[in-house]
Amino acid sequence: MTKKSNHSISEMIFDLQKKGRMTFSNEEVKKQLPSHTTRAIELALNRLIAQQKIVPVLKGFYAIIPVEYASWAMVPPTMYLDALMRHLKRPYYLALLSAAEFHGAAHQRSQQYSVITVLPSLRDTNKRNIKINFTSTRKEIPQNWLKSFKTQTGYIQVSKPELTAVDLITFQKEIGGLNRACTVLSELMEVVKFGKLDKTFFDYVPTASIQRLGYLLENELEQPKQADILYSKAKTHGCKFQKIPLKSGKTATDCEIDSKWKIVVNEYIEIDDL
Repeated sequence: MTKKSNHSISEMIFDLQKKGRMTFSNEEVKKQLPSHTTRAIELALNRLIAQQKIVPVLKGFYAIIPVEYASWAMVPPTMYLDALMRHLKRPYYLALLSAAEFHGAAHQRSQQYSVITVLPSLRDTNKRNIKINFTSTRKEIPQNWLKSFKTQTGYIQVSKPELTAVDLITFQKEIGGLNRACTVLSELMEVVKFGKLDKTFFDYVPTASIQRLGYLLENELEQPKQADILYSKAKTHGCKFQKIPLKSGKTATDCEIDSKWKIVVNEYIEIDDL
């Protein structure tokens, strides 16, 4: 029975690949093979995992490993992320360094992928040294600040350059701190157009991140025009600046205060070579 179920699931996977599908769920297997017991299906899937034909992404959801990735025994998350999030019925977008790469900001390619979605929180995954870090927000994700990029298997939702820029500041700890954020921003700014910002943008991003980004653009990244546009748009859409430290969690005693952005300058910025 196990051999037969393994063969049947293999045929199902082959049929999915012919249709351009690279993912499937436990529910699909049970629906397509109703005569197989849960135990038989489990054994067959485990055998295919051991043979490195499929990889479990999250519980009950699998990615098929195509021939060209057989030696790697893994699939890039960009090939299955959209299908995974549709399976979970979650809005999402690829963010931070992962998004910056789509927009041409050069940096060392990482084996970590940053995904922003909504609550409740999802547990990070780490499969064969490829990690997906999930960050959950209470706010509704603004679809007009996402862009669809074509992948080998379909499309993936990625934050637009403007949202990517602010997220790099908001989630700076996840990418290695402000220095790392500024290093990526120095190239990302080539495609950022703050003149397009609207109320949906400022309703979604933290005002504190706008302040920090604006200060860094004006004083560290030699982008005074971009900083002025960001400042004007922030004020037009009702952002109220309050005094905050450039780096949270670090002492700000006797530090200089930038009057325009209301930033307490308690961190020295050093931009790395890309």
